[in-house]
Amino acid sequence: MRHLLTHGRSTSTLRTLWPRAPVSSGAVLPTRQRVFIDSSAYLALVSRRDDCHVEASRLWHDVVIARRWPTYTSNYIVAEAHALFLSRLGRDPAEAFLRQFATTATVVLRVSEEDEQHAINIIYRFRDKMFSLTDATSFALMERLDMPLAFTFDQDFRQYGLQVLTG
Repeated sequence: MRHLLTHGRSTSTLRTLWPRAPVSSGAVLPTRQRVFIDSSAYLALVSRRDDCHVEASRLWHDVVIARRWPTYTSNYIVAEAHALFLSRLGRDPAEAFLRQFATTATVVLRVSEEDEQHAINIIYRFRDKMFSLTDATSFALMERLDMPLAFTFDQDFRQYGLQVLTG
């Protein structure tokens, strides 16, 4: 993600939180180095009040900036993160979050009907877990694209068997 803005009262007072992520030169990187970003990571990166803010910022710089690992998210995650930003940070940061996708290097993956059906089946299969539909669509996308690494603070990803960047 290139331009994620911190919370503030108006868009004119918002500032870029971290440097722009470099766009891949076109070289194909190993699958294990592609990173799926969850809404919990987006919130932690932006909100200095979030308990995971320091770790999220460190990981962003270490993995995305320094190692140039390409990042991905989904349209469901964008919608979920926008709702989180609205409720926790306010309208201006939520709008800034949406605007940054026009210039970001992060690829927004579209959840297909097949992904949705797979996600629903995941929810039905793991009756002992409280997976949301958004999380389950993330799992389905990550499986379909062979992308086992997530930048998330949501333990559901680990419970499902995916690797997470966070502790």
